[in-house]
Amino acid sequence: MSMQTDAINISGKTYLTVCLNPVIQKSLVFEALEHGEVNRTARYRTDVAGKGILPTRVLTQSGEKAIHLTQLGGPTRDWFLSMCASDQLDVRWVESGASIRFCTTIIELNGSHATELVEEGAAVAVSTHDAILKSFMELMPLVDAVLLSGTVAAGFRPGMMGELARLAGESGKHLYLDIKGRDLVDCLAARPVSVKPNLEELAATACVPRPANDDADGARSLVERIGREYFDRYGTYLVVTRGSRPTLFWDGSRLGETAVEKVEVINPIGSGDSFGAGLAVALEKGESLDAAVLAGTRLGALNAQGLKPGSILAEK
Repeated sequence: MSMQTDAINISGKTYLTVCLNPVIQKSLVFEALEHGEVNRTARYRTDVAGKGILPTRVLTQSGEKAIHLTQLGGPTRDWFLSMCASDQLDVRWVESGASIRFCTTIIELNGSHATELVEEGAAVAVSTHDAILKSFMELMPLVDAVLLSGTVAAGFRPGMMGELARLAGESGKHLYLDIKGRDLVDCLAARPVSVKPNLEELAATACVPRPANDDADGARSLVERIGREYFDRYGTYLVVTRGSRPTLFWDGSRLGETAVEKVEVINPIGSGDSFGAGLAVALEKGESLDAAVLAGTRLGALNAQGLKPGSILAEK
């Protein structure tokens, strides 16, 4: 089952985004949160989200053709799909029998805090694993690049992301990763174009302590070491976002650093996913890694200025 839209398709490329842990996201804004008290707000919104939907929405808003593949189930499935249709997202899905998880972002304007409350996903039916692989292969002739994002819901067999990466590579598709840990390591043999963890995710994947926020030299050293390894072994660019701190990346010969744009931040959730979408599109256009990081930075900043996560239209 799917919902299809007519994108402008500026780059002429078609992107397949895959995330196997869908989300319905509630975003609530308060001047300040009073802990232990009743807190009311008239400023809130509910959106489809998850680390696959967010780059799909940004790609679509950018005029690119994007298809999203996921698993869905439970009583909110049709609501989820109706919100996707409202956003003009092309979503392909398999029935998993698993209810869609809810996540909540609490934004406090005084102090510029954003707190995210994350539910773990329900376990999918055993048949979901093979159904996703089948749908993925059916989509391969339609796409040019594959973006694998986020975590994998319980119930999938171990190594699912690695399987998808291998199939994408064997199909000759460019691969972009926004994943972490064992999933990231399993995908490297498919020689992705780039991997984009944040600093905490990179440290956890490498099984080393995360450098402190004020330890810029420690962060640079870690990114250079891992970036050199990934490029020398797999030809893969490493790009590491660090929230409001400069993004670090290894281009194969040097460590690069790009400052984050200073904007009035409303909701930072989805800025990393927006960054990843911009990065992939620029690299697919043949631009340099420096230019691609700047493109990602621009989209990440646009996302942060609105309340809707994974949107570059500054929606309030």
